Amino acid sequence: MNELDVYRKQNFGNSSGFGDRPALLIVDFVNGFADPDQFGGGNIGEAISATAALLASAREAKIPVAFTRVVYADDGSDAGVFCDKAPGLKNLTEQSEASQVVDALAPADGEYVLRKTQPSAFFGTGLAAWLVSRQADTLLVAGCTTSGCVRASVVDSMSYNFRTIVVTDCVGDRALEPHEANLFDMGQKYADLVSSGGVIGYLAGVTAG
Repeated sequence: MNELDVYRKQNFGNSSGFGDRPALLIVDFVNGFADPDQFGGGNIGEAISATAALLASAREAKIPVAFTRVVYADDGSDAGVFCDKAPGLKNLTEQSEASQVVDALAPADGEYVLRKTQPSAFFGTGLAAWLVSRQADTLLVAGCTTSGCVRASVVDSMSYNFRTIVVTDCVGDRALEPHEANLFDMGQKYADLVSSGGVIGYLAGVTAG
């Protein structure tokens, strides 16, 4: 019995599917994570490029769109254990260029840009309430890193009972091994894995309102 057979035997990896009212979450596609000399590398650049088409389709479908930025106080007063593990994160302050959403995905008027100091887009933020207020039942997730802030956000999304879709070519990591391993694990337990082409096809049939 191989490893995948264990998951099948225990009935993991079922689909939760799409709902009727999706929203798009773009996690930490900021300049610092697009730069291999700062926090980037791996396939993050390719994921940003693929997300541009996904974002265009989300806007055309007029669904809610949210972005996250990692933002710490200039004096580091809100830095915690996360910054003990990765001290460079403290450089991601409100005005730092590294903390700004990449130009290719620049937020439009009316799109929610939320600041966070922890991996999950939900932890200590208003994201869950914002999604509920818009009656969202499905969260489409793009961003980086697959093994870090994407995974943390996906687990919390599922925990809030949103149908959660990881857009496979729109998430990236600084190393491919953790990217692939975490995609597999999320697909078995927390989310459905769908390519941007599949999600764009789904969005073409969505009527917002």
